[in-house]
Amino acid sequence: MYLKHNDLIIRNATEKDAVQLAVWWNDGRVMAHAGFPKGTGQTAKSIADSLRKDTDTTHRRLIVEMDHTPIGEMVYRNKGEQAAEIGIKICDFSKQNKGIGKILLSMLISSLFYDLGYQKIVLDTNLKNKRAQHVYEQLGFTKLRVNENWGMDQMGEWQSSVDYELYRKDFINFAK
Repeated sequence: MYLKHNDLIIRNATEKDAVQLAVWWNDGRVMAHAGFPKGTGQTAKSIADSLRKDTDTTHRRLIVEMDHTPIGEMVYRNKGEQAAEIGIKICDFSKQNKGIGKILLSMLISSLFYDLGYQKIVLDTNLKNKRAQHVYEQLGFTKLRVNENWGMDQMGEWQSSVDYELYRKDFINFAK
């Protein structure tokens, strides 16, 4: 996948990106929302090994660039029955809260619906991540349920999540 909108690019992650991904994934500030306030502990080698298994039809890790500099990552997974699950992390804190995530998600969702033929997009987010929930709802996602105490983070604290879904007819594209 290669998507471009103004100075933003979404592209397939390659083995060369494993070092940058390891930096992000091992930074507890970046990963706290995913339940890893101490980071994931993964090595660049293990990440590179995982990236070699990515395919366009099953699972694809993506790198987000702004002005040709990596600022974050995205992912999509084929969930079957024409549904894809997505995720996003803007890892460069100086690029957060500027509306970039909404545009990046619009780019990815548009491609999943119109280029790859998915009929539904699903995702979940930490219940505490109100900023993400606001963005998802602006894009047209519908909140399905709150999953109370679905798991513990690395600090032993229970976390809750919110499940969302989006159909093509409800999608509001901010990357036009």
